[in-house]
Amino acid sequence: MGDVLGPLVIGFFFGWALQKAGLGKYHKIVNVFRFTDLTVLKFMMTALAVAMVGVFALNTAGLVALPTVPATYVLGNLVGGLIFGVGMAGAGF
Repeated sequence: MGDVLGPLVIGFFFGWALQKAGLGKYHKIVNVFRFTDLTVLKFMMTALAVAMVGVFALNTAGLVALPTVPATYVLGNLVGGLIFGVGMAGAGF
């Protein structure tokens, strides 16, 4: 139960922070793609940096073990990324 409850609580507060910052509003999201308002991008990059520091600190303290990452399948990632990007661009158009 603790393996599920912890991430749910963290996810709830992250979503709450996104909403309190107004980053779920339409004009904020659209302006990211127009490169006129990078607030959402800055928020997400800060969250990634804090998460990376936290995970590596927990790993150094011996509280979590980092899994080994398998080799990347380049062709599959390229095709999947292209399909996703074309779909997002088509949905935005």
